[in-house]
Amino acid sequence: MTYSIPRRGLLAGAAAVPLLAACAGGASDGVGADGKVTVELWHGQNDTGKKAVEALVAEFNRTHSRIRVDSTGGGVVADAMLHKVTAALASGSYPDIAYVFGSDLASVARSPRVVDLTSALHKGSPPWSAFWAPVREALTVNGRVRAAPAVLDSLAVVYNRKLFREAGLPYPRAGWSWDEFAKTARKLTDAGRGVFGTGWPGTGDEDTVWRLWPMIWDLGGDVVSADGKGIGFADQGVRALETLARLSHDRSVYVDPKPGGEQMYQVFLGGRMGMVATGPWQLPDIVGAKLDYDVVALPTYSGRPVTISGPDTWTVFDNGRARSRAAVEFVRWMAQPARDARWDISAGSLPLTQATARRPEWLRHSKRTTGLDVFTRALDSARVRPVHAAYPQISQAVGEAIVSVLLGEDSPAQALRRCADKADAALLIPR
Repeated sequence: MTYSIPRRGLLAGAAAVPLLAACAGGASDGVGADGKVTVELWHGQNDTGKKAVEALVAEFNRTHSRIRVDSTGGGVVADAMLHKVTAALASGSYPDIAYVFGSDLASVARSPRVVDLTSALHKGSPPWSAFWAPVREALTVNGRVRAAPAVLDSLAVVYNRKLFREAGLPYPRAGWSWDEFAKTARKLTDAGRGVFGTGWPGTGDEDTVWRLWPMIWDLGGDVVSADGKGIGFADQGVRALETLARLSHDRSVYVDPKPGGEQMYQVFLGGRMGMVATGPWQLPDIVGAKLDYDVVALPTYSGRPVTISGPDTWTVFDNGRARSRAAVEFVRWMAQPARDARWDISAGSLPLTQATARRPEWLRHSKRTTGLDVFTRALDSARVRPVHAAYPQISQAVGEAIVSVLLGEDSPAQALRRCADKADAALLIPR
């Protein structure tokens, strides 16, 4: 699709952005002899996402004669961006914009090289209030907006209708319980045919971990305790892990040993998995596989709807006044409803704002994509992980606990005790 994009000058709307003084010894200000500013973008996307973001970069470059965004650098996928950016900051040679996971933002934002975008987003367009609540929460660190929104998602359960029919089971409905989920997974499992009830990433990384947080929140727990001195899920974590232990005991869960859930999704796409908790990014592949599928909200312990959203960010770094302003111009342009809709449709994301959700092209896309509306509606009950500098260490401890339970190596109580010891220690380290 092609959109008519108004021509805007280099500094349009960016003058109010509080920028740091030029730093990173020897870094070029990016302004060429012709007055054009070059901005380096590390987007970390591959496949469909890469094509989508680079098409938008090309369009921005065509319509902004005094800015050139260079998206060829970085050489790293999004999963490894934190390490790449951390090393780049240490060396003093870093990009102007990087795609940073929301769960990593607090850690990255500790650097004085990260540009404060509070004024740019609070006073800019789209209005700050137009962004979904999970977006606003994920971008804010200690009361300041430390990045621009890149993508938005939520978790729900995608299920194979054919396998449900073959097992003689009713399709799940919103408000179902985790007990019903576990029973259904067991009934869907057919070892003789190589069919699993469900799947769970088993590498211990963030993909493993973030699926547990809605369960913990639903039970009344939180990632960090109210006083900030320890975890907030000592009891709730045990109960959530007991659900995973039940799936493991029933041999109804496929534990994926590869990062990114690659094998888990292949099993599902191959018609050998009944249910998988996933996000809207997976729908293009599911549609392409011609599965007879549908989407339902996550199960619940309490009867209340709850899910997780994992907004990711465009984090802007200070390479001098001209480059920083040009970078802010680009990330604000990307958040405009016309570009946001195009990016969301191409890359399997959800609308960043309600204005995008009302655009005709999004409404058409949502109507023809089974279940996409379930993910969008889930944003009303979605929470985000805390923007906390210790979160990576907490996540690592939780990931180890989940894997040990899924593999039957530890009881939920034992796994949670070890997790609590490591996570509490991380929270006591001054930040």
